[in-house]
Amino acid sequence: MPATDEMPLVRAAIDSHCGVEGAALPILLAVQETVGYIPDDALPMIAEALNVSRAEMHGIVSFYHDFRREPAGRHVVKLCRAEACQAMGGREVAERLSRKLGVDFGETSPDGRVTLEAVYCLGLCACAPAVMVDGRVVGRLDGEAAERIAKEVQA
Repeated sequence: MPATDEMPLVRAAIDSHCGVEGAALPILLAVQETVGYIPDDALPMIAEALNVSRAEMHGIVSFYHDFRREPAGRHVVKLCRAEACQAMGGREVAERLSRKLGVDFGETSPDGRVTLEAVYCLGLCACAPAVMVDGRVVGRLDGEAAERIAKEVQA
């Protein structure tokens, strides 16, 4: 259940974007930017404001992988799982990073420190394998670099 102080933020996002054409994505992005994720209770509010079904809102949120349904960790590690990164040793890097962080893809550590996510292209194919750590991209990863990243986000 979301905190009661989140719903006014959701309402503000709806009010500020409801008048624009194709408002669903701008509203959802604004909610995630201010709240940190899309609370379940926000979807009926947004659906009503846009005069669409709750199922349609759920479909939008579940289709776009960047929308979160629960809060992320303080640090977000996004490892590229696309073909170029896989061909350059990405599987081994993924296994090592997951093991060192103590989480699998799509999970947040119990202490809320780190979330590990799979992405399917960071645009760094020539520098594969690649990762994004809190918005900062790093290329040419190897096992040692993965361990350094794990230590950095766990500190």
